[in-house]
Parts: sequence; C-alpha cells; structure tokens
Amino acid sequence: MKLLVTGGAGYIGSVVAHQLVDAGHDVAILDDLSTGFASNLPERAVFHHLSIHRVADVLTPAAGFDGVLHFAAKIEVAESVADPEKYWHHNIEGSLALLRAARAARTPRLIFSSTGSMYTGDGSTPFDEHAEVRPKNPYAATKATVDMMIAGECGASELGAASLRYFNASGAVVSHGARLGERHEPESHLIPILLQAAAGQRDSFTLFGTDYPTPDGSCIRDYIHVADLATAHLLALQAIRPGEYEVYNLGNGSGYSNRQVLDTVREVTGRDFPVSYADRRPGDPAVCVAASDKAGTRLGWKPQRPDLVDIIGDAWDFHLAVHGD
Repeated sequence: MKLLVTGGAGYIGSVVAHQLVDAGHDVAILDDLSTGFASNLPERAVFHHLSIHRVADVLTPAAGFDGVLHFAAKIEVAESVADPEKYWHHNIEGSLALLRAARAARTPRLIFSSTGSMYTGDGSTPFDEHAEVRPKNPYAATKATVDMMIAGECGASELGAASLRYFNASGAVVSHGARLGERHEPESHLIPILLQAAAGQRDSFTLFGTDYPTPDGSCIRDYIHVADLATAHLLALQAIRPGEYEVYNLGNGSGYSNRQVLDTVREVTGRDFPVSYADRRPGDPAVCVAASDKAGTRLGWKPQRPDLVDIIGDAWDFHLAVHGD
C-alpha cells in the first residue's frame, strides 16, 4: 500500500514507519521536526518537511494514498496544562486539516495514535475500550476529541479507521542502523528520567507517592515495548473496513509499580543513584493497566517483549548510544 505517516520522525511514528517500509509498503512521511529527528527517518521513505496543518499539500487526490497513520501531535501533559491553546491548535486543528484532506482525496484508511490516559476509574480492574472516558488534562482531552472526530467522519463517509489507545510506550529498537528511542525535551516519562539519573545526568530521582493502595505503596502502570506497539499498527491497518471505526487498547495487560521500575533500572544499569520521596501528584490513579483482549481477538496481536528487563535494557542501550554516559 501507499501510506502517509504524519509525525513519522518521532518516537513511535518512526518505529512504525520503519516496520511499514520493511513490510514492503510505499511510505511517505510528513513531519515538521519540531520534536522529531531526521535521523529517525527510513532511507526508503519520501520525506515532506511540513506542518500537519499543511497536510493537504501532500495528501491530494492525485497522490493516491491507500491510508494514513497519524502520529503528529504535541504530547507533554504539563505543557498542555500551561498552554492548552497550543494543544488545540496542533492536535485538534491539525487533525481536522488531515480529515478534510483525507475526505477530499477519498483516502480509505486511517490509523490514529491515541492514548489510554483519557480513561478514568479507580484502577481496580484493567481498562477496556468501554471504560469511562474523562480526560484529566488538555493533552488527553485533545486525543479524546480527535477520536470523536474520526468516529463522526467514518459515520459520514466510507473512511475506515481505528484509534489505538496506548499505555506507556517504552523501550527502543535498532532498524537498519537507526537507533529509535525516547528523546523528549524536557523529559517527562519515568523510564528515561530514571536512565538519566543512572547515567549521572540528573542529581537524583524523585518518586511521587508512597502511600497508594498497592503492594509497595507506589503507582502501578502498564509498560509496552515500542516494537510491539508498532506491530499492532500494521495489524490494525489490515483489519480496517470501509465506514467502520474501531478502538483498541494496547498494553501488556499487567503492570509494574514505580518501585519495581526503579529497582529494575538499577539492576539493568548496574548503577545506584540518590532517590527522594514526595507526596502524590494530583490526579495520578493508583493503578492504570490496559485490557487488550480486543486487540488479541480481532487483530491477532500479542506483545512479544513484555518483560520489564527487556524493555529497560533496550532503552538503556539507546540512552548510552545517543546521550552518552
């Protein structure tokens, strides 16, 4: 298929783009490189250095794309709280530009990079696709809004689409010499922050919340290897049907506590570093784990690298190669 990947120079988008190229697809990538990296791009992909708001310049009727995989978005929760208008502009208005272009071009397939952080609940049971959606921040709200926009577009046209709601993408891969892993500025995700502490690039690590109703008192989260996440996109692309919209949660289905992640980072890296403890952060649930049964049943998807040691080991290799020690 001829496919357009928006945000294909970013973390997850680049891993998916590499898998698509390796699977024999004709891939074009649109990215403004505001947070992505040119070094992440597959050599055999056509690159368009453009904002998502200019997607209609690439996604034209004459181009003949068979589908779009949409990753272009701003993703930092704290930034979204401080500057929500930036998130409305990039995530919602950018996605609206994409949907307009896709309708004009009669593009039949769309995969959207969504998030499991839009769900709410006490975490006593894993979140499935029917869990209550109640976003707690502007970032999650933009993803939920775009999900609704896509569902409406599928109901009004022949577009077939799927929203894939992620639970903590982690790890790294090497593809044709390109090292693909997490690189955010500022970094806000747990595993890369811990690796920075292990490498001596942070003075210490702060663990927020030690009194949650969990076995060790710290939050429990579901971590999924980015390679497994990417594979789900290719499977979802094949499963799309005209005029239908599906939501799939993607996670390992079991969680690791913050203390377990901390201990595993120390084990994998062989490094110790100072740790301080602070009160819970507002809005952080005790447990957030995905129920991915639907993806398993409908797509035949099953994580191949669920072990936390493997996930952190790959992330550490990437960190050392890209950031140094």
